[in-house]
Amino acid sequence: MTTLSYDATGAAQQALEQHLPVLVEERIATRIFAKDHTLWGPDAEAESAIRLGWVEAATVSQPLVKDILELRDALTSEGVTRIVLCGMGGSSLAPEVIAGTAGVELTVLDSTDPDQVRAALTDRLDETAIVVSSKSGSTVETDSQRRVFEKAFNDAGIDAASRIIIVTDPGSPLDKASRDAGYRAVFNADPNVGGRFSALTAFGLVPSGLAGVDIQAFLDEAEEAAEILNDDAPENIGLALGTALGGTSPLRNKIVIAEDGSGIVGFADWAEQLIAESTGKLGTGVLPVVAGPGSPEVTGGAPDVLVVRLVAADADVELGGNEVAIAGGLPTQMMVWEFATAVAGRLLGINPFDQPDVEAAKVAARGLLDAQPEPTPAAFVDGAIEVRGGDWLGDARTAGDAVKALLGTLENDSYLSVQAYFDRLAFAQLEGIRDELAAVSGRPVTFGWGPRFLHSTGQFHKGGPAIGVFLQVTAASSEDLAIPDRPFTFGELIAAQAAGDAQVLSDHGRPVLRLHLTDRAAGVAQLQDLVAALSARSASVTES
Repeated sequence: MTTLSYDATGAAQQALEQHLPVLVEERIATRIFAKDHTLWGPDAEAESAIRLGWVEAATVSQPLVKDILELRDALTSEGVTRIVLCGMGGSSLAPEVIAGTAGVELTVLDSTDPDQVRAALTDRLDETAIVVSSKSGSTVETDSQRRVFEKAFNDAGIDAASRIIIVTDPGSPLDKASRDAGYRAVFNADPNVGGRFSALTAFGLVPSGLAGVDIQAFLDEAEEAAEILNDDAPENIGLALGTALGGTSPLRNKIVIAEDGSGIVGFADWAEQLIAESTGKLGTGVLPVVAGPGSPEVTGGAPDVLVVRLVAADADVELGGNEVAIAGGLPTQMMVWEFATAVAGRLLGINPFDQPDVEAAKVAARGLLDAQPEPTPAAFVDGAIEVRGGDWLGDARTAGDAVKALLGTLENDSYLSVQAYFDRLAFAQLEGIRDELAAVSGRPVTFGWGPRFLHSTGQFHKGGPAIGVFLQVTAASSEDLAIPDRPFTFGELIAAQAAGDAQVLSDHGRPVLRLHLTDRAAGVAQLQDLVAALSARSASVTES
């Protein structure tokens, strides 16, 4: 097992000193592992009683290994060398981190963007099998992806049923329909584990194992980590991290997670959805911000920010004033952060296992799909960007002015959320504007690709404190893509998801700037240039 270490300074150390003795005295660690559903208050008991299976997932999942490896060998013998995962939220983020850290290829399709779906669909189809992961069995994104792949297989003369593997809860609509359809394999996950806590269940293991990850070693390390965490002792690092996430006073409700040499690929993205969806409710919670070690939020020293550095086990890290450094292998870290999130929920006084506000955007999107309304007219057009916003736009007449006006709505405790609803793989460079916007605004900035963030940070944006300011970026597709046996296309679906989310955020009284790129490449370049110009002007003012 890799070494697990933890260090803290400032507010995080003070939180540890304040809360750790109480957590140890109240036996919180062993009670969590004993599945004590009373730990999060009476209102949370019903949900908690059916959501604590994750504490034993590393052990319960051991029998899956043999079946997964046998299926992998069989697929390989048939010439199947590429696995595509159709999943959203925890169903996609955990396998993406596991495969990326192991250095094996796994194509993660967690989008409804026509171009991104088409790219996954047309790459080595004859060597491809898909894993369709949906806990509820009714996720619209994964259902749409399954439909288009099934048609593509059949059109290519490939037996589609032999190339489709399902991961879902027992008894879900997808479970029954898949067995009736004769799909290659159906794996049932533990229904007593929520999606964002499911990394060590079939949702994390099936796609990772089929892609080539050593899932036996992965589970073995996680089992050891669970044994360490199941200890009411001051040395329990999971308890310590929980106090940092949820126990600072006053609450530092922006948790900046900075990859700083841990060797774990994309861990902060996984932790982001775990923390945001678990804590962002009842007007409280902590917002995870994915950043680099030199990002403005890390160096800025804002009073509402706590920095958590993901470091290597043997790293000699000099921490700043209010920081945490944590090291450990991926399976260990996953167990620690799941445990710490549950502890943070207790300290915050919320139920970490529900997601009451996630459904709002889904309902709005379904309503827009059914009604098929005309798009809201743009306030104005600037080059390849159509601009839509509220009264706060004022007399803005360029996209740059619009972004500047949006930033003007930020307050001392606000954050900016950038949400891009198009191909995250082909236009990954757009994420570079995050650091520049953080520098210009002086506030924490999150960057999420839609619609996948709706299944993670979307909960915090609507259920957490009403302090978010939103920049939504959508983009026209050169060619739409039909969804078999559905009255809407992928292009219509992602447009409705974006518009529905913007509608819900606006209904919550939050400022939303919508930039629609009429040409993807030109629009991305224009947006990058205008943010760079804002950054340059801000730097010039600061220097003078």
